[in-house]
Amino acid sequence: MRKELRAIALRWMVEIWQEGKVGAVDELHAPDFIDHSPGSRNSDNEGFKSGVRDHYKTFPDFYAATEELAIDEAAGKVTILWAATGTQVGEYLGVPPSGRRIAFRGIEILRIENDKIVERWGEWDGMDLLVKLGLWKG
Repeated sequence: MRKELRAIALRWMVEIWQEGKVGAVDELHAPDFIDHSPGSRNSDNEGFKSGVRDHYKTFPDFYAATEELAIDEAAGKVTILWAATGTQVGEYLGVPPSGRRIAFRGIEILRIENDKIVERWGEWDGMDLLVKLGLWKG
């Protein structure tokens, strides 16, 4: 079970957050997937795919590398610590493209059941990102 959880989480990171393959959501997520960190979008698969598409419009070279994985077999959960880079070429939070290359970090928690991701919680260092994009002077 541990090996399967790890493989699913790493595939999710590679295909979605390194290669930008939105179609991987349909393969990796359960039909009744719930995103507990949807921001202003829907918390289902379509909302998640929309968020991925929007993210890659803003940061087309976005790449999130997995730094650490922690697996809770009993709960079917994988926690992923990641570090990302990307160049802002699209509007973000109402701010026009800056052309800035940024780096920031975040964490994801995926709950996996029957080899499908059924829930996701995610957080990233939003304040650091806002400072790097020149939106806030922390």
